[in-house]
Amino acid sequence: MTPEQRLAVLISFSGAGGVERMVLNLLPAILRQGIAVDLLAILRQPVPDLVRIEGSGLRLFDLGVGHTTLAVPALVRYLKTERPAALLAAKDRAIRAAVLAKALSGVETRLVGRLGTNLSAAQEGKPAWQRWLRTQPMRWVYPRVDRVVAVSTGVAEDTVRLTGLPASRVVVVRNPVITPDMADKAAEPVEHPWFADKTCPLILGAGRLTRQKDFDTLIQAFGQVRAQRECRLMVLGEGKLRGDLERRVRELGLETSVALPGHVRNPYAHLAKADLFVLSSRWEGSCNVLTEAMALGTPVVSTDCPSGSAEILGGGRYGPLVPVGDVDQLADAMLYALDHPTAPDSLKAAVAEYNAEHSARRYLEILGFAPREENTPATANAA
Repeated sequence: MTPEQRLAVLISFSGAGGVERMVLNLLPAILRQGIAVDLLAILRQPVPDLVRIEGSGLRLFDLGVGHTTLAVPALVRYLKTERPAALLAAKDRAIRAAVLAKALSGVETRLVGRLGTNLSAAQEGKPAWQRWLRTQPMRWVYPRVDRVVAVSTGVAEDTVRLTGLPASRVVVVRNPVITPDMADKAAEPVEHPWFADKTCPLILGAGRLTRQKDFDTLIQAFGQVRAQRECRLMVLGEGKLRGDLERRVRELGLETSVALPGHVRNPYAHLAKADLFVLSSRWEGSCNVLTEAMALGTPVVSTDCPSGSAEILGGGRYGPLVPVGDVDQLADAMLYALDHPTAPDSLKAAVAEYNAEHSARRYLEILGFAPREENTPATANAA
């Protein structure tokens, strides 16, 4: 494989987060386009899903460090030796490391950064000096990036504000949420007995148990819904706020109708079989799990958080949007959505653009790779 055909991708695997999952969705689609990939990985923990994409043109380079900044020397050596046609850096810290490594190496590799969160929203409430230290360096670093890929219009607008880049240098590419195996995973059985009881609607939430996801508001809103009709709530995910959320469930007397089963191997099967999915986040970049639920035909409710949910839901056309942190309005929206679910076909059509093959082609265009001459069949819509 010649250097002109090789793409390098820099990412830190720090957990089962959305960025990591989206990169693992994107890589096979890029490989199917005939581009060889070098995955430059900072492996803070084992990543079992890497096994399914190794080979077929992908080479894994473990940079052997535990923090992105420490990866710069190894990245410099890689660039000097391999001279890839382009480098895609996922996350802000990876972008900073890539800019420094490129300057030190002297290699003229096209550099594209990917941002998956609304940094201004994520920094809200922190001390001013801390926000300055986190965002001010972006104005010095990002002009040295050829393009920045943002996962939503909201993230793009925020990036332009923070970096001072012209809008033409920041490009929106939808996340590669819908993959070829999504429908098969969704069809797998779920062992929890609540999914077999069709007499009682099941509401689902999913994500890390952190302040960002605001499951406390979801649980309080569910308490109001539960007071008016028989239903259950399950929140998939793990995190540092588990104890706080369990206490909230006990305070509201919801122990028999709320479940916190932790991280699950196959969330698609749960999403496809739920009666309603609710996103209660304070902020997002692009709400992947919301998109997944819609791609599987499951009705949704979401907070109108920065960024992405309003874009995905067409301003409320495909599901109710409510203010962040508003328990009463979230409860009302959940009751409405249970009684007036959006048709599955409409939900699937609304997120058709969030297709791994489509995303891969857009990334490769931005990275400077010529499109394949033959037609590549698009991934079928899930479910």
